[in-house]
Amino acid sequence: MAKRYCPPGLDGRCRDDDGRIRTKNGNTRIGTLRDIYGDDFASGVRSDMKLDTLLDIAGVDSLSQFRKKS
Repeated sequence: MAKRYCPPGLDGRCRDDDGRIRTKNGNTRIGTLRDIYGDDFASGVRSDMKLDTLLDIAGVDSLSQFRKKS
């Protein structure tokens, strides 16, 4: 199967059909995000925690807001 064309967004992620940058899936595990953002990302939380849970605890709505807050 051929790979679908994906117009890159500002940080290399794909854009949705309406042009908005796709958000990170809330089921993404913190361990996966540490592979992307470094071992010190969300220090003090377990690597098997899901992104949605982390955002709820931090009181923010998105990964971008969490990264700015940290």
